[in-house]
Parts: sequence; C-alpha cells; structure tokens
Amino acid sequence: MFNALIVDKDEDGKTHAEVRQIGIDDLPEAEVTVAVEYSTVNYKDGLCIGPGGGLVRHYPHVPGIDFAGTVEASDDDRYKPGDKVVLTGWRVGEAHWGGHAQKARVRADWLVPLPDGLSTRQAMAVGTAGFTAMLAVMALEDHGLAPGHGPVLVTGAAGGVGSVATAILAHLGHEVAAVTGRPEQEPYLRDLGASRIVPRDELTEVTRKPLETETWAGCVDAVAGPMLGRVLKQMKYAGSVAAVGLAGGAAIEGALITPFILRGVNLLGIDSVMQPYDNRVRAWERIARDLPMDKLEAMIEPATLSDLPRLGAEILKGQVRGRVVVDLNA
Repeated sequence: MFNALIVDKDEDGKTHAEVRQIGIDDLPEAEVTVAVEYSTVNYKDGLCIGPGGGLVRHYPHVPGIDFAGTVEASDDDRYKPGDKVVLTGWRVGEAHWGGHAQKARVRADWLVPLPDGLSTRQAMAVGTAGFTAMLAVMALEDHGLAPGHGPVLVTGAAGGVGSVATAILAHLGHEVAAVTGRPEQEPYLRDLGASRIVPRDELTEVTRKPLETETWAGCVDAVAGPMLGRVLKQMKYAGSVAAVGLAGGAAIEGALITPFILRGVNLLGIDSVMQPYDNRVRAWERIARDLPMDKLEAMIEPATLSDLPRLGAEILKGQVRGRVVVDLNA
C-alpha cells in the first residue's frame, strides 16, 4: 500500500481531494512502474484537484501532470529498474493517473531519461513549467534571437514558466524585462536576473494603434489577452513572441495584422504536452546546462501530499510564486 492524492466527485457533482492509501493493482495498466520521488503543482493540477476544468475524464482520479523518480518495474527494453526518469505532458494527471502518488504506472513512450547533472528534486523544480520555458527559449533562438539584440520581455514573470524563463534568459546573457502585477516580487525577479521590472498595468490597456515603438527583441508570454495584443505591436523588426499560456484570456484583444506584415513579427505557439521525444531530450539537456541551479533553488516552495488541496486552490487564484516541489515521501 502507498499514499496517493485521490480526487473524487460526489452525487451533487462536487469534487473533493484527500490523501488515501491505495495498492499497486489500483494503478492503470501500462508498461513502466515508477517509484515517484517528487512532483509539483501546475495550473492544470489546480483544475484537476478542484473543479476538474473539463480535464478529468473519470473519477476517482490521481492528478499530477509531471513527476520524477526511479523505475521500479518495466516491460519495455528502453527502461530497467533503477533508471532515473522524468515525465511531463501526454495528458498524464488529466486523462491518465498522474504523479501525486508514491507510485505511478505509465507508458514507456511518455518517459525521458533524467539528464546527467539533474536530481529528481531539481527536475521537479523545473517541471512542466520550466520545461515549457526552455521550449520557448529554444523557439526564440531558432528564430534568430541572440544576446545583444535587445531586451527580452517575460510576462507573468513571477509564475512558474516566467521564473524559469527569466533565469535562463539572464544566464544566457539577455537583458530581461520582467512583467508582474505584484510589486512585492521585484526583489525575487531581480535575483533571478531581471534587469527591469515592468508593471502589468503598463501593458493591459487595449489600444487601436496599428504599431507602437519598437522595444522588445523577443518575448516569452504566459498571459495572452490584451497584454499580448500590446506586446505584438511593440516588437522589434523580425522579433518573435513565444506564446505559452492564457492567464489573461484566450483572445488576443486589440491585436491587428500590422505587426506581422509590416515588421515581420513571429507568433510562436509552444506546446509541451505532445512534444516529440527528440525535442524533449534536447530541452532537458539544455535545462541541465543553461539553468543556473542556485537560481532554481530560490524558486522552490517545498510541499507534501497533504498540502496539495490548499495549493491547488491557491494556484488557480495566482497566489503561488515560482515552483512548488512536492516530496512524495515526506
């Protein structure tokens, strides 16, 4: 028997989450069983722990969209007992039971070997949010961004994706401008490497101007909504925006075609869920090399399974800073 966070739904349609003991036979069928050491809390986890958000297909459910641990048993030749692995995406923790349990059983295709130099705890300090941040940085680089081209904007900078993106970009030599609506986070963001703090209110007003002053060489955007509409108009010629989230709404309010056809601006969609294996390996290797571990440590809020119902509610309200690392054995 082992501990797991079980989310269930009552006859009135209300969900509730609690830590329970379950057995190995309760896990879904798949090729690889992993002894989970660490997981984390993402926005999707908040939805799955709480109202479901349309993500959970069947109850009872174990959330946790990412985890890292040690292979315990495997029917696939690619993995053997004792291998350290990490998992993000593939709708694990949504459609398939996830990492908020001391054991998980998943498909071998969903796993990635843990890169040398990263511990399982560090991997979950990175997690889906940090993995997505690195995918965004790689996409910007693939479209020509290099240090010295000008400031790079990070929206939602105090969140999970934004925190890691800020640290990576600063480590690579970029001038990072961090957007936040929480002024008290300025010391935290400057410690991560941000050289400029941009108050959120400066970018949330919807305007009908076709273009604004060329300001940003690149952008990692976790907000969308009216902020993305403004940022697109402020991009330098041939600059790129890597879009990773929609905390400010799914629509790009106030956006016009003008930045794309007059300045050659690129809007790059970043998906971490169905990312191909080779690019996953590439991103994790870059994380091990280009994310300063001292900065990573500063982002961590430690947690246990019993903390997850509270943290799931808090992340939906935007009250979680940086990266929550859940120790499954604490």
